[in-house]
Amino acid sequence: MLGKPLLSFSIESALESSYIDEVFVSTDSPEIANVARKYDKIRIINRPEELALDTTPTEPVLIHALESIKKEHESLPDYVVLLQPTSPYRKKGTIDRCIEKVLETGADSLLTVCENHSFFWKNEGGRVVALYDYRNRPRRQDIKPEDKVYRENGSVYITGTKLLLEEKNRLGGRIAMYVMSEEESVEIDMPYELSLLDMIMKQEGYKNENN
Repeated sequence: MLGKPLLSFSIESALESSYIDEVFVSTDSPEIANVARKYDKIRIINRPEELALDTTPTEPVLIHALESIKKEHESLPDYVVLLQPTSPYRKKGTIDRCIEKVLETGADSLLTVCENHSFFWKNEGGRVVALYDYRNRPRRQDIKPEDKVYRENGSVYITGTKLLLEEKNRLGGRIAMYVMSEEESVEIDMPYELSLLDMIMKQEGYKNENN
């Protein structure tokens, strides 16, 4: 995207943070490792094959990373900040504001979200059921703050290390959320989303590295 690998955006966001002390990239791919090595101070964690499958959950990868860090440093960080490459657009300062929210509120973990104004339905055994009062459909701008719902956007997760090791989950304890804009919340799972975010970031002033 914009002429460089998706991984680059997450690495650059991490390096810009005032609070993140060290940045690690977990991978089993020499190609991905070479992308990371182009940046100073990036540490590579060699991910074992069994944790590099299409079906591998994220939490075992995080725990393996912490075990690797402890072997080398004999100590662990206070918090883990997870940045997924498939959510590459984070505005400058977003990560630091997320960390500050954790520190200020005393939260044990944090996830980033965006407001969701969709009206959802579901199929219950062939019966179509609305998850809102369709007889009194509200305007989006009239939804009360207490009735708003939020979509997890996969961009930033912060977890206390002790909690992560005990719960084996990136979220737990007292959970905080940080609301990001819709344009920052595009997750790249399909090719059209890559094109969409490429266009959004160009409009936001990002330059193509190939220009």
